[in-house]
Amino acid sequence: MGTENQRVLKQKLSQAEAIVIGAGAGMSAAAGLLYSGERFEKNFKDFIERYGLRDMYSAGFYPFPSPEEKWAYWSRHIYLNRYDMPSGKAYTDLFQAVRDKNYFVLTTNVDHQFWLSGFEDRRIFAVQGDYGLFQCKKACHPKLYDNETQVRAMVRKQRNCRIPKSLIPKCPVCGGEMEVNIRKDEYFIEDEKWHEAAGRYKRFLSENRDKRILFLELGVGMNTPGIIKYPFWQLTAENPKAVYVCVNSGEAYSPREIEAQSICIDGDIGKLIDICVSSQKIDLIDEKRILAIKKWIWGLH
Repeated sequence: MGTENQRVLKQKLSQAEAIVIGAGAGMSAAAGLLYSGERFEKNFKDFIERYGLRDMYSAGFYPFPSPEEKWAYWSRHIYLNRYDMPSGKAYTDLFQAVRDKNYFVLTTNVDHQFWLSGFEDRRIFAVQGDYGLFQCKKACHPKLYDNETQVRAMVRKQRNCRIPKSLIPKCPVCGGEMEVNIRKDEYFIEDEKWHEAAGRYKRFLSENRDKRILFLELGVGMNTPGIIKYPFWQLTAENPKAVYVCVNSGEAYSPREIEAQSICIDGDIGKLIDICVSSQKIDLIDEKRILAIKKWIWGLH
C-alpha cells in the first residue's frame, strides 16, 4: 500500500473542499461482511448441503423450487447482513475521517452500514436498494415496506430450509409475491425517498463542481461501473481541481486521461482508513501539545 500513498491520501482529505465517497462491495468486505468462505459456510450449512450453494452472491440468483424455500434462504440472508449487525470498523473509521467535512455518499451496497455507522441520512444515496425493504415483485405500485418483523418471523420459524406457507410475503395491493428491494431486474422500485436522495446527490455535485473535490472510490468492481466508477472518472476529468482516489485489492487503476489527478491504492481498505484516522488523532494530539506549550510560554511573560 505504501506510506507515500497514505501520506498523500491524508493530505488530499485535509485539503478537499468536498468529498464524494463511492462505496462498493469491497467496502463491506473490508468491514467483515463477507459473502463467501467461513462466514457463508457457518451460517448456511443446511442450504449448502441441500442446494450446493457456493456463496451468498450467487445464491441470490438460485432458482429455489418453491417460495417457502426461497424465503427461508432470503430471510436468513437478509437477517445476517441487515439486522442485529454492528457497524463495521471500516465504516465507523471512515465516518470519523469525514464527519466534520463536506461529504456525500454514493453506494451500491444494500446492507445499511452507512446509516449504522453514523453517516447522515441526507448525505447518503443507496442506488441499488436496501435489504430492509420489500416491494411488489411486479412493481404494481411504487411503495416500499419495512420487512424486519416479517424477516425475523421467517428466520425463527423456518425448518428444513423452508418457511411456513403463511409467512410468504404478499403484495397488499395485487396479492402477488413480494420481493426484496434490490436492483436485479426491470421491476426495481425507485420510490419517492430514492428520488429525493438522487436529487440531493445531484445538487451536491452541482454546488461543488468547481471546488477542490475528492472522489474517494472504495471497493468498487466492474459489476456496475456505470454507477460510481465511470461517473467519477468523467467528473474528475471535467474539473482540474478534482482528485480521484481508487482503493481496491487487485483492481486499483484509473484511465490515462486522469492519471495526473489520480491516486490508485492496491490494498486493504480497512487498514488504509484506520491509518488515516489514527494519523488524524495523532495530529490532533500534537496540536493540543503545541497549544499547551504556547500557553506555557505566554504564561512566562
